[in-house]
Amino acid sequence: MSSSLSRPSYSSSSRTSSPFFPNHSSLINGGTRRSLSFLSASPQELCLRSKRKSVQSSVVLQDGAVVVTNSSPIEKLKDGLLSVPSQEVVAELGGGEHESTVSITVVGASGDLAKKKIFPALFALYYEGCLPEHFTIYGYARSKMTDGELRHMVSKTLTCRIDKRANCNEKMEEFLKRCFYHTGQYDSQEHFVALDKKLKEHEGGRLSNRLFYLSIPPNIFVDAVKCASSSASSLSGWTRVIVEKPFGRDSKTSAALTNSLKHYLEEDQIFRIDHYLGKELVENLSVLRFSNLIFEPLWSRQYIQNVQFIFSEDFGTEGRGGYFDHYGIIRDIMQNHLLQILALFAMETPVSLDAEDIRNEKVKVLRSMRPIQLEDVVIGQYKGTTTKGGVTYPSYTDDKTVPKDSLTPTFAAAALFIDNARWDGVPFLMKAGKALHTRSAEIRVQFRHVPGNLYNRNSGGTNLDRTTNELVIRVQPDEGIYLKINNKVPGLGMRLDQSHLNLLYSARYSKEIPDAYERLLLDAIEGERRLFIRSDELDAAWALFTPLLKEIEEKKMIPELYPYGSRGPVGAHYLAAKHNVQWGDF
Repeated sequence: MSSSLSRPSYSSSSRTSSPFFPNHSSLINGGTRRSLSFLSASPQELCLRSKRKSVQSSVVLQDGAVVVTNSSPIEKLKDGLLSVPSQEVVAELGGGEHESTVSITVVGASGDLAKKKIFPALFALYYEGCLPEHFTIYGYARSKMTDGELRHMVSKTLTCRIDKRANCNEKMEEFLKRCFYHTGQYDSQEHFVALDKKLKEHEGGRLSNRLFYLSIPPNIFVDAVKCASSSASSLSGWTRVIVEKPFGRDSKTSAALTNSLKHYLEEDQIFRIDHYLGKELVENLSVLRFSNLIFEPLWSRQYIQNVQFIFSEDFGTEGRGGYFDHYGIIRDIMQNHLLQILALFAMETPVSLDAEDIRNEKVKVLRSMRPIQLEDVVIGQYKGTTTKGGVTYPSYTDDKTVPKDSLTPTFAAAALFIDNARWDGVPFLMKAGKALHTRSAEIRVQFRHVPGNLYNRNSGGTNLDRTTNELVIRVQPDEGIYLKINNKVPGLGMRLDQSHLNLLYSARYSKEIPDAYERLLLDAIEGERRLFIRSDELDAAWALFTPLLKEIEEKKMIPELYPYGSRGPVGAHYLAAKHNVQWGDF
């Protein structure tokens, strides 16, 4: 373990406490983190709420005296209280003269992810007052660039999309003044030493907390982490590293990556990001289930016939073919995004809303899953097509970066099962694909038929077997939740119809939904790990999919072709029918 990452006893952890400060969950709401509204709030609401309302917090000194302060919990968060002592609290404890600061380094700052997602998310947090008073953002990449050139590049992607307040340009200018750039190689200790020197200049002697966002290819993760840990980590506060997927290609490569990272980092310093876990409707999933009495009693095999997790994109690889061909749709979408949502959906009630309690329950679900059988999987690959209007769309292998004989699937459907008392026998169907007819991501819960339904014989020709109650959680686009119910059509006769009880977010809530990266970056700064993937979660996920992927590749399974812009391979319908299921998105 690198000595440069040895952390002081007051470093934040979801399970540890210090002689001065209790576990960080005890500093929120005057006790444990119990408030569902606090956890499900958007970053904007969370930050604004902390400004409006101040709560009393107490610190017990070693001599038994109690110091009471009126700072809000989020203000203390923003000053670094959950990780290192702020100036106010250190003074109350009888020592220290420095405030804390956060230095955020985007490694791979010249890439598309940094330009399109990371910098805009950081600006949105700054715009809403969610970043600490003292913070610095550094871009780090191999490209030659000045501070001014970085700011010009970043400025093109910044928008005040949250509202139209008149100070937008002023906020942008203030934010860009906090952005700097350092050119360097990802495996150069010398270049990271130079970065460390620049960070210290901006930190100005304050207690330093440092966050590194690795927006780089996975084959250079370890080199960058090694250099950052030994040459640019904080010696007085916390150091955290956000790692983007993919986390390996299978169990073996994933374990190797984890072991290599743990040579230089502790597990609680590694934040494996899956941006789907930061989406509003995924975040709301546990709130919907655990805070509504009408749903929790129905959340089992007794009432649920099947659950569907559907992901579709209406475009192909479009320039990412070389990267995508190395992974395929199963690794790219199903093994991480959809499986993580499945674990959240199916987990038992956690002991608390603490990150470790939630992740413990997710791991139990993953370890209870039945090995995936090849006969329960359908794979496909899109082919070129010409529309009636004369528009021609390319096939997957038309991409110049993709081998002409590639068997990499761009579509996959699978039936999964959880062998525990709650979900025994319930099929969990996943479907993910590119170049389909629409762009969407949704969860569909189809309930069982009403036993002895009185209206089967006089329902005006309606087949109630095909109109079961269905709860739909639309993750994107047009975020919403709706429940399908059977209803009588007004009139003198007895004719039934299926209607929707609909919660459309854009109609119900005036504020725009924050981007997933905003929530996840804020959580990483605050040390909140609920929405990040723990190493044993990752191991369990790969243990489920690695044997399937190995069998598909060893047998050189040929994907079923489907036209660009269609609903996918016909085989997906046969797979659903095999388990007495009809896809809900049809």
